[in-house]
Amino acid sequence: MSARARHRWSLQTRLIATVVGMVALILAMIGVATATTLRAIISDSLDSEIKATASSIHLSPGSTAQDALNKGRQQNGTLLILQTFGTLTGAYVDNDSSVVAMTDEEIASIVASVPQAGLTTLDLPSLGDYRVYTTSLGGNGFAILGMSASEQIATLTKILTTVALMTAGGLLLLAAIIALVIRRSLRPLRAVAVTATRVAAQPLDAGEVTITERVPAEEADASDEIGRVGAALNTLLDHVDTSLAARQRNEERMRAFVADASHELRTPLAAIRGYSELSLRSLAQTQAAGARVTRAQLETSSAQSQQGLERIQAASLRMTTLVEDLLLLARLDEGKELVYGAVDLTRVVVDAVADAQAAGPDHEWIIDVPEEPVVVAGDASRLHQVVANLLTNARVHTPEGVHVTASVATRGGRAVLRVTDDGPGIDPAVADGLFERFARADSSRARQTGGTGLGLSIAKAIVTAHHGTITVTSEPGATVFEVSLPARPADPAV
Repeated sequence: MSARARHRWSLQTRLIATVVGMVALILAMIGVATATTLRAIISDSLDSEIKATASSIHLSPGSTAQDALNKGRQQNGTLLILQTFGTLTGAYVDNDSSVVAMTDEEIASIVASVPQAGLTTLDLPSLGDYRVYTTSLGGNGFAILGMSASEQIATLTKILTTVALMTAGGLLLLAAIIALVIRRSLRPLRAVAVTATRVAAQPLDAGEVTITERVPAEEADASDEIGRVGAALNTLLDHVDTSLAARQRNEERMRAFVADASHELRTPLAAIRGYSELSLRSLAQTQAAGARVTRAQLETSSAQSQQGLERIQAASLRMTTLVEDLLLLARLDEGKELVYGAVDLTRVVVDAVADAQAAGPDHEWIIDVPEEPVVVAGDASRLHQVVANLLTNARVHTPEGVHVTASVATRGGRAVLRVTDDGPGIDPAVADGLFERFARADSSRARQTGGTGLGLSIAKAIVTAHHGTITVTSEPGATVFEVSLPARPADPAV
């Protein structure tokens, strides 16, 4: 990092320096223009006064400069040099209003310095700054009339000094006001920086994280540009906090999913291991007995081995079903495993209810479908799996004699499938997580058969892959699973 970057001024300092610098430049330009204008005005006024004084002085033949000044009342500092008929005289009025004659050296110095005609400014060693006017007296000579400019210069200097002091004071006051305004205006940005710094110091990479830091409400007023920065940061932090909470929930679900999957796989694996060890032990005992084994013992051993193999097969089938369900869920999450085509949803429901009726003859099965086919774009086998899972869920979790109704209808350009039963209903405590993986409603429905707890989660994944929705509403005597699918999607492959 360069030294310039390390010593970079703050935004507040740069704004103050820029504003004060620009105002100072403008005031300096105004001061120069004012000084020039005042100098010109004072000079013009003095020139007019000199010319008026020159026209008021009356000269008589043979009069000297001292005589001419004594004839009229002239203001202090008035200077007159006359050359008449070859005689050069000079005099001036001092501060006591007395006319003082000038020496020949003073007269010669002034005459040598002034132009032949017109106005000019001279710095006389003994008298100070003078504005002098040279005019011709015709063939009789010339006259040089001068008036002290010291008073006018002092007045101009006083004015400029006052202006400079007021400008400096105004700049200091301006800098203080601007510093206060800018500091107050940038306070929301400082609050944003402090909040961002505190958030950055929090460990956000793992574990349950909640971001409680926010820009104070008074510093996040969206009515101005700087306040909108704080409001935007608060909105961003809200989104990040929500995302972190979702991440934590997903991690917890994943841990629960892994634990449930491990538990479900452990049971059939334990059965396979136990029955295989039992079969091997029985076979070893038979081989050790050799010829002493009776026919009854052989039959018993054979029966035990067959039973063990049957249990091993059942456990392996259960484990295979679980693995296939998990694999299906993974493929559905990736958007795979679906083969689209035109599917008559009414035919799917009729076939699924027929299968469910054969599996659960102790329930009352009702079909409510329209006469016209309800066609959707989707995967026929997967949609059949959805209906079969919903019907199986109604069958295994309700007692005998419950009425189960499967209906299909169209509503607002969508195909709606409903599976309704009049069983005891679902416990509200588990209703929200009913579509989660390995979720079961054992607390409110009698568990009659074993299962993986993946049926409803698979149904939801399939429906979601078809751009549809699945919901459940339940109360004692009325549990409704509703599936809504696009009846005529523009592009089923999307």
